[in-house]
Amino acid sequence: MKNPLSAKTVVLGLQHTFVMFGSTVLVPMVTGLDIGVTLFAAGTGTLIFHVVTKFKVPVFLGSSFAFIPALVVIGESEGLPYALGGIVAAGGLYIIVAIIFMFVSIDVMHKIFPPHVTGPIIILIGIILAPVAIKNATDAYVGNIRGQISELGCWGIAFFTFAAGVFVKMAFPKWGLKFLSLLPVLFALLAGYTLAVLTGIVDFSAVAKAAWIGLPAFSSPKFSLSAISFTVPVAIVTMVEHFGDILAIGNVTGKDYLADPRISRTLLGDGIATSVAAFIGGPANTTYSENTGAVALTEAHDPAIMRIAAVFAILLSLVPKFSAIVGTIPAPVIGGISILLFGMISAIGIKNMVDARIDIHDPKILMTVAAMLVLGLGTGTISSLVDPRAPGAAISAGSFSFSGLGLAAIAGVFLNIVLNISNFKNK
Repeated sequence: MKNPLSAKTVVLGLQHTFVMFGSTVLVPMVTGLDIGVTLFAAGTGTLIFHVVTKFKVPVFLGSSFAFIPALVVIGESEGLPYALGGIVAAGGLYIIVAIIFMFVSIDVMHKIFPPHVTGPIIILIGIILAPVAIKNATDAYVGNIRGQISELGCWGIAFFTFAAGVFVKMAFPKWGLKFLSLLPVLFALLAGYTLAVLTGIVDFSAVAKAAWIGLPAFSSPKFSLSAISFTVPVAIVTMVEHFGDILAIGNVTGKDYLADPRISRTLLGDGIATSVAAFIGGPANTTYSENTGAVALTEAHDPAIMRIAAVFAILLSLVPKFSAIVGTIPAPVIGGISILLFGMISAIGIKNMVDARIDIHDPKILMTVAAMLVLGLGTGTISSLVDPRAPGAAISAGSFSFSGLGLAAIAGVFLNIVLNISNFKNK
């Protein structure tokens, strides 16, 4: 039996910690939550998820961007504790839906999510995230220093980082360095960061101020009906995205996680992790596409690697100095490696449809795929990723709206059922 604590799996786990770090800490930076608590909640939530899913699914749970509007709006009107109370309730909705799905057979599940629906969902995950990668790759706001590097200079650092990852993945196996070829993200980040330091654009002032050891500033939620009514509907969107992420990682590993450990368990794990995070003062958790891209790139599918990454996240929350160092990684470095990671996700979606031998000449399939791609791409802007109420959201109702992946997935499922209603009636 493979030792999950071998040196190789520890290094691979550390790599996944770097992959999730930038996006995970961005949420508290935008909303005012504590970064240490956020990292602790991400690590703890990931471990909870793995326990609930019987240690079978290689995913990492990080901060959810979808709940940023609720945190900001409720934080300003009632205070962050009430926003956290709303997130606790949102996690409860996950749990309720998970219980319902316990009584849905896997055959019905596969009819609802056939390859011509799941394929476009996975493709859209990567493509909708693509503008985020490009925004980072061209971001001249680096390490709290503005204007010291041009957009062309940012592209140079991003391309160098991207090229380092490709070089490690392609060249190292030919040199007999098979294990090191599994660390393209880590090597790319180190290479890009080194170049950024040499060009003098990294600001270490936050590192100097940070303490070596310190407990996160845990806090407790408070509850109000208005905050709950504003926050809970967001969970409907994130649950749809959860389906997409589970389908994506299943296609990467070649396993059907809808059947084992079942989507009911993954939803339950995500919901409990989200509620626990809010109970200690952290943002909602969600399955991270960045880490799915890294799994596809490295071809290291052992779920234990994600649990090691979770332990590293918890340790980071207790060492503010190291968290500050990781926080100085410039945006173009993150952007360079994100181009590779997000592209891998979309490529997996295409592979999913090819492997399933989807007949794109079938008008029912063609119309379903076409509608999903247009709705997903047409409304999946950078602003709608951060703020679901932003202009361009296709369907709005009160405090929440459907756009991007959520809208595309709902449209795809609806069209698939309507256009193939006879298949659902026969069995």
